[in-house]
Amino acid sequence: MSPAPCKTAVLVSGSGSNLQAFIDRVSRGDISLDLRVVFSNRPDAYGLVRASDAGIATACIEHGRFPEREDFDRAVAARLDEWQPELVILAGFMRILSPWFVNHYAGRVLNIHPALLPAYPGLDTHQRVLDAGERWHGSTVHFVTEELDGGPRVLQGRLAVDPNETAEALCARVQAVEHQIYPEAANWFGQGRLEFRAGAAWLDGKPLETPVIADFF
Repeated sequence: MSPAPCKTAVLVSGSGSNLQAFIDRVSRGDISLDLRVVFSNRPDAYGLVRASDAGIATACIEHGRFPEREDFDRAVAARLDEWQPELVILAGFMRILSPWFVNHYAGRVLNIHPALLPAYPGLDTHQRVLDAGERWHGSTVHFVTEELDGGPRVLQGRLAVDPNETAEALCARVQAVEHQIYPEAANWFGQGRLEFRAGAAWLDGKPLETPVIADFF
């Protein structure tokens, strides 16, 4: 008998293109995740529409109602915990999480960053990569810790940079990579293959000294 799919909450702030990649992979039976709820801090986030169209429960709390970051995060967790998530996916959730939230879901939060971490944390990664003349760019799935973009890396999708392309074109190519690697890494967690132990990512019972790398051409 197969184990029950991993109970998963997805947090979005915008269009939810990565969310759609998860929805599509689950609907095809490619990955074993139970997408229980999609949460947003913005009521106009199109990701909520994608979730509703797929029959997934939605929830929204606007962060502007709360004077402190942790107050908002506690309210978010109280809503999410109604669905008992085993995994929390950040899919374009444009909020810096408080230490309280990270500890509440310790070892159960994944994020994706549009760069080959530890290079280029923060914003505007595509233009920064082009300006630096880098040969390679991509995206990194990592566990979330209190250090922004600094949690243990799990999986990187890598592609060659065309020095003549625009930041917008490079962004589109990186997003296409994200739509493939993010559901894959989350599925490893759902299968019990991927774990967070003592501050490190473990895959198939071994610590990941470096992330798994997938090249895209």
